[in-house]
Amino acid sequence: MSYKYIKLEIEGRAGYLTINKPPYNVLDIPMMKEINDALDKLKNEDLNILVINSEGDKAFSAGVDVSDHTEDKVDEMIEVFHGIFKKLNNLPYVTLAAVKGAALGGGCELALFCDLIVAANNLKIGQPEIKLAVFPPIALLMLSKMLPEKRAFEVILGGETFNAQQAYDMGLVNKVVQLENFNDELAGYVKIFTKMSGSALKVTKEAFKKVRNLSFDEGLPVIEDLYMNKLMKLEDAEEGLKSFMEKRKPEWKHK
Repeated sequence: MSYKYIKLEIEGRAGYLTINKPPYNVLDIPMMKEINDALDKLKNEDLNILVINSEGDKAFSAGVDVSDHTEDKVDEMIEVFHGIFKKLNNLPYVTLAAVKGAALGGGCELALFCDLIVAANNLKIGQPEIKLAVFPPIALLMLSKMLPEKRAFEVILGGETFNAQQAYDMGLVNKVVQLENFNDELAGYVKIFTKMSGSALKVTKEAFKKVRNLSFDEGLPVIEDLYMNKLMKLEDAEEGLKSFMEKRKPEWKHK
């Protein structure tokens, strides 16, 4: 799996897609085409988790290349940029952004779209697009669901950046770690998910997505159906319950 601007590696039950254009890891059209291609390959992999990270400590990604927003390129830019999110949205397993340094503009959107974020304490995250008289479509869609309305308005319309503690307090990131310990802390966090049943993680993520915007009365039948007719029919669900009663470690088949 050889690319010019990214790296793609599989380690056991985890995949790693690394943005590889330091120091700022700017997302330009050629790189985003590679990311789309990598995500197409990854949809056929049986994984528990995909980690999206970056080379260098200065920036996860400073965003989409401004020169790709010009009239002659913007249509293609939107197609390949939004293609990334369409493909990520269809991945059945957990996605995790491992973020060091700046995550701005499109880089912020890429991180926010993942299910989880582990951030280094040098994080600077935000959507500064409004300062150029444009708005970030993906972030606008995501933040309107993730944050209280007034807070989402502030992030999008204010265009300011937030540090790691602020992002954590807002609920945008799951874990903040010291930069010097980042790789070890990330490995430990990823292991939480690689030790699980991959099939159970996928059904649980499916359940999250299906009921995210439903009321209790709408969502409960959906959850009940998934629980009884999909989750409880997994070999791993049977093994998990059996191993607990037999007081032993489960042996997952990821089926």
